[in-house]
Amino acid sequence: MEFLIQKNNIRNAQDSQTLRILDANLNRLREGIRVVEDILRYGFSHKDFALSLKNLRHQCRIANSLELLNTRDSLKDVLKTSTKNEQQRENLKAIFIANFKRAQESARVLEEILKLDNTQESERFKNIRYTLYALEKDILTTIFTS
Repeated sequence: MEFLIQKNNIRNAQDSQTLRILDANLNRLREGIRVVEDILRYGFSHKDFALSLKNLRHQCRIANSLELLNTRDSLKDVLKTSTKNEQQRENLKAIFIANFKRAQESARVLEEILKLDNTQESERFKNIRYTLYALEKDILTTIFTS
């Protein structure tokens, strides 16, 4: 009986860890997309690209969001302090690129973590990541040429 309790506690801890990783990366993914979306919307008035990113951002959700929220502990995040590189941006293009990379990296983490329980969801985030790669290239070569 004691072994069973220990085993369940380990599984609950793993579930909590997994949910916390999902929560952080879903937030990071949506935040990165939103920054890029707003640069395109307000900085360049580019409706089509901004709308594409808005639609993509709205796809970045999973079913058990309330469960995720219960595992969030932002105040105790061991890496919440920004590095010097994260605090410095030269221009809108640098912000654009940094946030596209943030979104792509988060999509990759979500893709990997979701392989534990839901391969369909994992594939969905893989597709989101590849969509981000294509949009990054299209937008950089269309708007930030010079």
